[in-house]
Amino acid sequence: MKNNRLNLTPTLCCVCGNDDADQISSGEDYEYRTSDDTFTAFQCRSCTLVYLNPRPTLGEMEIIYPDEYHAFDFSEQDFGLVHKIRSRLEARRLLAWCGSLPDGAKIMDVGCGDGFHLSLLREFGNKNWKLEGVDLDHRAIEAAERSGLNVRFGSVESLDLTKDSYDLIFMIQTIEHVERPDVILDSVFRLLKPNRRLVIVTDNTDSIDFGLFKGGYWGGYHFPRHLNLFNKLSLAKLAVKSGFSVANITTLVSPVNWVYSFHNALVDKKAPKFLIDRFTLNSVVSLSAFTLLDIVLQKFRRGALLLATLQKP
Repeated sequence: MKNNRLNLTPTLCCVCGNDDADQISSGEDYEYRTSDDTFTAFQCRSCTLVYLNPRPTLGEMEIIYPDEYHAFDFSEQDFGLVHKIRSRLEARRLLAWCGSLPDGAKIMDVGCGDGFHLSLLREFGNKNWKLEGVDLDHRAIEAAERSGLNVRFGSVESLDLTKDSYDLIFMIQTIEHVERPDVILDSVFRLLKPNRRLVIVTDNTDSIDFGLFKGGYWGGYHFPRHLNLFNKLSLAKLAVKSGFSVANITTLVSPVNWVYSFHNALVDKKAPKFLIDRFTLNSVVSLSAFTLLDIVLQKFRRGALLLATLQKP
């Protein structure tokens, strides 16, 4: 572990704009050990948003997202069978969300990382779709560019992008990472054509795994990288605040937070490394087992992830 402390800054609820909240958890960076800090999560009493407070300043981003961070290079070479299975699942989901978009449709992935989802759309989607990605980390952009993707370095609110020009925008496991989700959604609203959609996938604080591990080990906290965490209520409030109508908010199956909840507990309890290694993104056995569990929970709309379809009027 690096012997260091991060520069942290206080914050407010991004939905309500106040600090009327209860502390619900504390924990460490159990996954990457980027600092010696203990982090705290609060839940807004009004909208139920869960948010990290205080949180790392923007100047700490390269520390808390180390070079080995999985989103910078989620490759088949490193993740093998897990990569193959996830690719098939995500491709099916992406195409379903695209629906019947016409030739020439413009699609943007906000927080595209190494371009994993854009690559799937390029391979399996309409060859005439115009695909673009945006990310704030130069390492992610470099990885995406090596794959021949059209990506831009920067934030969606600061780039010079044409108003009312996109047919579909994705934010897949992105909104939880950003400091001001309200500002991001305002910018996305501006970029979408009227009657077009924004699709958000993010961690679900109404899930069973959150209820069991909310005191500090829950994988969705991803301390200190996840800054804002939503349930249906808080995400719907944020969407309406930015001008969107809520077409649908449901849940998706995912084993990741289940796996990392156990991983984090084992790390904190100083369990043997061979046992900890059974609960990572490389572990086919644990990922498969928790996928089956989450499939059952999904039948009761308690899947581990939220899937929101928002429409610009």
